[in-house]
Amino acid sequence: MPTYYLKTPISEEDIRKLRVGDIVYVSGTMVTARDAAHRRMLEYLKEGKPLPVDLRGGVLYHCGPVVRKKNGEWEVVAAGPTTSARMELYEATVIEKFGVKIVVGKGGMGSKTAEACRKYGAVYTIFTGGAAVLAANAIKRVIKVEWLDLGIPEALWVFEVEKFGPLLVTIDSTGRNLIEEVVEGALKKRDEILAKLGVK
Repeated sequence: MPTYYLKTPISEEDIRKLRVGDIVYVSGTMVTARDAAHRRMLEYLKEGKPLPVDLRGGVLYHCGPVVRKKNGEWEVVAAGPTTSARMELYEATVIEKFGVKIVVGKGGMGSKTAEACRKYGAVYTIFTGGAAVLAANAIKRVIKVEWLDLGIPEALWVFEVEKFGPLLVTIDSTGRNLIEEVVEGALKKRDEILAKLGVK
């Protein structure tokens, strides 16, 4: 499978080259956002207020990092992905309106996100769950943090990352959704097995 090394800001041209099954490593800037941050982004959009971070050509990570203060600076201890399905309600709008090019999480996303990836040139990728320390090792520093009033896990953490990955592309800019394909295939196989066993 092809491996790509991308640096932010990422162009739509680079994103359109990626296909389901490709591996990506990202360097540059990465911003974390979970449920509360996504909701606030859309509130800002509705109110016509600019976000405190520029997401154009950027990477949005579904992550609630574990951090600590050391010598007055934030240090990331662990930064594993959180389940992406919770952000399905918001992600298509975030991709469209804020220009996000790579979304990182775990567990897959649905048809609205896949359609936004197809239409606006973005991809959804998964990072291995349970490898939070590996993720933290790729984070070189905390550039800044916004919306700390939401709590540490829900804030917008802006990281400088180097070769963050491996990220597996599971939704590409054609709208193909690997996770949905696997689930559909598994259900079909289950039905075939049950039919052979005479179970309805």
